[in-house]
Amino acid sequence: MRWRATKKGKKEHKNALPTLPSIAPFQKRFKAFIVDSFMLLMPILYIVFYLIYGSREGFAAHMLQGWLLILIPYGIVTTLFLNRSGQTPGYKAYDLILVDLKTQQKPSILQLCIRYSLMLVTLFSLIGLFIPLMRKDRLSFYDIGSHSAPVCK
Repeated sequence: MRWRATKKGKKEHKNALPTLPSIAPFQKRFKAFIVDSFMLLMPILYIVFYLIYGSREGFAAHMLQGWLLILIPYGIVTTLFLNRSGQTPGYKAYDLILVDLKTQQKPSILQLCIRYSLMLVTLFSLIGLFIPLMRKDRLSFYDIGSHSAPVCK
């Protein structure tokens, strides 16, 4: 018990649930996504378009294979950043950190893989993009599924 609380005769409840940190606002998360897209995704796009396929037309001829060559390395790079420090370059620019909602620590590698997989599903469905705007706690589909969320530092 804290000294001031003891002095005033207040008792702290041992059963009280810990408060969740404030989930990052949608605008900050979106801006971080844009930064990550330019810093992490664009170099991968360039390599796949021009070094692997030679041109955009070559990419268009093998589009499914091309998108796999883009999304798999992007997922690996993003997961490595989040596993190392809980931040991607975009999260670092906007003072966000990804935490496990249960433990308030860095998420496990399994949670990060689930998060990226569910993020791909969300990006390909229009309704998934609007879930954080409709929910009171601002959690998106992949936040709910992976039990992790970006919070403000």
